[in-house]
Amino acid sequence: MTGLPRFEEVVRVRPVDLVAPGAVGFELEGPGDGVLPQPAPYVAVVAETSGTSGTAEVTLESLSGPISARLDAGRHATLRIDEQVVRSRRHGRSRTPVDALALAVTGPQATVFTRSGTDWTARAKLDLTDRVDTSDPQWCAGLRVRAGGEVGRVRAGAFGQLGLRDLRLVSKADGAPYSPDGRILLTATSAGPGFFGTGHASLWELDPATLALSHRSDMFFRRGEQVYGDHAIHLLRDGDEWVVATSTWGDFVDPAVDHVHVELGRTSADLLSGRHVVDTEPLHLPTTGLRSVGVWDPHLVRVPADSTGEQQWLVGFVSARRYFDFHPVLATGPSLDRLAVRGAASGRRATEGTTLARLSTDAAGEPAWRVVASDGRDNRRAHRAAYPVFDLDLRQVGTLEAPYPTNLPWPTLVPTSQGMLLVGFDGTPTGGRLPGYGTHGAVVIAREVSD
Repeated sequence: MTGLPRFEEVVRVRPVDLVAPGAVGFELEGPGDGVLPQPAPYVAVVAETSGTSGTAEVTLESLSGPISARLDAGRHATLRIDEQVVRSRRHGRSRTPVDALALAVTGPQATVFTRSGTDWTARAKLDLTDRVDTSDPQWCAGLRVRAGGEVGRVRAGAFGQLGLRDLRLVSKADGAPYSPDGRILLTATSAGPGFFGTGHASLWELDPATLALSHRSDMFFRRGEQVYGDHAIHLLRDGDEWVVATSTWGDFVDPAVDHVHVELGRTSADLLSGRHVVDTEPLHLPTTGLRSVGVWDPHLVRVPADSTGEQQWLVGFVSARRYFDFHPVLATGPSLDRLAVRGAASGRRATEGTTLARLSTDAAGEPAWRVVASDGRDNRRAHRAAYPVFDLDLRQVGTLEAPYPTNLPWPTLVPTSQGMLLVGFDGTPTGGRLPGYGTHGAVVIAREVSD
């Protein structure tokens, strides 16, 4: 296969913010309290402590009562809900003076952090699933914040991120980049301090000259009456409205019970700024002939009418035989409710990030639709740590020559005037050892090079 670009890494960036800078809803100097209504259960409060040897406490409270984080004179940090105090014997104490105390509620989890210098470390966490229904919009709307003890500046608002993953180019329905005023827009999963339910979807702008990322907005999804931080999304502009396809990771806890699927939402709201809750309905992706317990990583393109006169949708996604044994699938059809499986790379067992891209594939350099994916290191030896390129029947026709970071970076191709960029991510954790899997990662950007 000819015409595939070659890439070399040029930069890694990692924005870390417990409170998103553009979404501070409450701020004061010293102890106090106030209201903090939120559209979704992704919220944090940060109190500066200036290395004091006294005690400090911050609280988030709503219909079900208070959730508090406390730092004592011995630099131990604990969580409290009702009469239960949660502490970590191994991770609960800071060895160095603490500059700030923070409490975050990210979906079904509460976490207390301390900061020494520039680094945040999780000190205790609590699963709220059987204690508080944080996905209830009334719980979010009724939030209040309180800070007491020896605290200085206090900021509270929307939870930001510990890292970014699952980056994808915002596109038009025909697959071309959606670039108002020439801006490069990317969606991402904003990583929380733990497993899938602590993350949420966000939108970022990439500066093509400096390769700096700036946060633009956040998206949450209403399924039924509940609001979740679903993520691993594709956002596309179709005429005067947005179409967003999302994987339902927001309430995924137990693989034996919870099964990820894809939901589809449409809205005319300005998703390029602010925080939004999008109503969704299931997008029924076909798995005929496959053994499938879940689907995720949607990517949608509507191609022009073929010889039959009908336009066609191409929908790439991932299907899992079991958690976690998964491979790419491509479905096609004249509408999103009339899709059929066209191809499946069922020989893979750890391949995701299914992405449709127009690549030059023959000696004449004519672009054609191809499916690009990410082969994780848990694949069989022949299919590890690489970006395979498939035709629309999911037969491999090539491989991108590019550096492959840790974890499973999506192969997001971004055209610029200086050549193509490949935007991925790595599996580097942050926040200490307590959060476990899910805090990754750094954004890894590679640039097309000419031979």
